[in-house]
Amino acid sequence: MPGTVVTFYSYKGGVGRSFTLANIAVLLARWGHRVLCVDWDLEAPGLHDYFRPMLEAPPAGGVVDLVDDFLGGRVHPTAHVTRLARVGALDFIAAGRDEPDYVRRVQEVDWEALYDNGFGDYLERCRDRWTADYDYVLLDSRTGISDIGGICTAHLPDSLVVLFTANMQSMRGAVEIARRANEARDRLPFDRPQLAVLPVLSRFDTREEYDRSEQWRSICVDETQGLFHNWLDHKVPPEVMSRHLTLPYVSYWSFGEQLPVQSESSPGADQIGFALETVAAVVSRHFDRTDLLAENRDAYVASARTAKHAFTHDVRVSTTRSTLDFADALIADLAERGVRVRKSMSGDRSFLDNAEDDARHLCLIVDRKVSRWQSAEVELFLHRTLGQDRRVIPVLTADAEPNALPGYLGNLRYLRLGPSQGPVEVARGLVDQLNGDVSLVDAGEVDPADVVRLAAGAWLRPLLWELVDETVRALVVVAGAGDAVRTRELTADLALAIRPRAESAGDGRRTPVPSAVKATLEQARQVLEVRAKGPDGSRHEFSRFLRE
Repeated sequence: MPGTVVTFYSYKGGVGRSFTLANIAVLLARWGHRVLCVDWDLEAPGLHDYFRPMLEAPPAGGVVDLVDDFLGGRVHPTAHVTRLARVGALDFIAAGRDEPDYVRRVQEVDWEALYDNGFGDYLERCRDRWTADYDYVLLDSRTGISDIGGICTAHLPDSLVVLFTANMQSMRGAVEIARRANEARDRLPFDRPQLAVLPVLSRFDTREEYDRSEQWRSICVDETQGLFHNWLDHKVPPEVMSRHLTLPYVSYWSFGEQLPVQSESSPGADQIGFALETVAAVVSRHFDRTDLLAENRDAYVASARTAKHAFTHDVRVSTTRSTLDFADALIADLAERGVRVRKSMSGDRSFLDNAEDDARHLCLIVDRKVSRWQSAEVELFLHRTLGQDRRVIPVLTADAEPNALPGYLGNLRYLRLGPSQGPVEVARGLVDQLNGDVSLVDAGEVDPADVVRLAAGAWLRPLLWELVDETVRALVVVAGAGDAVRTRELTADLALAIRPRAESAGDGRRTPVPSAVKATLEQARQVLEVRAKGPDGSRHEFSRFLRE
């Protein structure tokens, strides 16, 4: 899948556009994405100053050299890329070399003449190469309305991030450039859909003059709400999303070219790194699932942060000391099955906040009840898993009551540890769940298939056959609906109905299975083959038992 081109634009300078782009680039790269930043602000380049600590050598070329390549008949889209150090796969194309004649070279560029001579096609080839090599290409555009601004806002991008401050000129300029960009895209010879435009209110100070700031926040929403229409979930008001897309003014970061995301590892809601993470998460999810962002910002960001995370383990087994021996045996059996597994056992709840998110799934061994440690562990795990294929799988001991589980575990499919369900059987069931090969009903200690098989071979009085028929019909319904509790209850009722009884004077009336009941048992067999597993974890293969 090709990468996405995102342009960062502001109508006026001084809104923190390059600052925002640089920080978001670092976040995306840290989250596992391949990122290319291109400094198209040729008249006032500054992106390199934010990246200077990560540059091992000054850039040897840049955007102005792409122009020279075109004029010289060369197509080398990556020839002027500089790799940044210590921050994942983050590359950079500067505006140009830091040399005395840089200004002259920029001033000599005639963009209109270049486009007349095929520069648009050349840029399209560069774009194709960049989006093939990178997940995100972030363009730092020149302010105002210009030829370069048109390239960055109309020709190249898939989406726009427009930054503005709380004044009418800045807001209306941002809205106007978005309108112009979409009109220009309609005239392009390339296939480009309408832009999704992310309005970001920048350098917004709410710590003083709170009432006045709220008044201006409302004005900002009114002026920019037309930019939300083609990407914001219809259930989310623009007012709510605007608050998530607000970068606060923090005087500390106004000095020099600094990257707060490098130093604020776990930012609080009042820190600028918190807001930058939110914007980066929206960009990384292509402006999608904003309903989830409105519902739970932290989970939304966590989902974006781990979307490309390479887990070192498939499952983490959480155990208390009382089940430690079983946990060790389970881990050993899982390892033999090729599952990458680690053990979690600690009573230090503060450890959770610093725990590395290194396992895709969580297996929770519950003895009697969920411990406080396990509750915190599950809460953190669920907090990190929004929108991802990650699961919590409880394993209950014989003393753990499913109906007493907390609400966040009560609706999950669980495995049961018992006399016939040891580490080997639990490991098999766990692997099935991880592979998506799961039954809709966990039969527990009693195998409904075995009971149905015994019923098919029983000799019973007519009244008992009527009871068996009624019970099996009900069993088909609850097993088909995936009701594990009622399946176990009805299986026990069926076992009781066909239990051998002592001889009596009326036993001569016992008969084999009537044809109507036989048909009901056959239907039950078909349902249970799909829906249920026995206590050994195996699927039932008894398609011929009624005909033998």
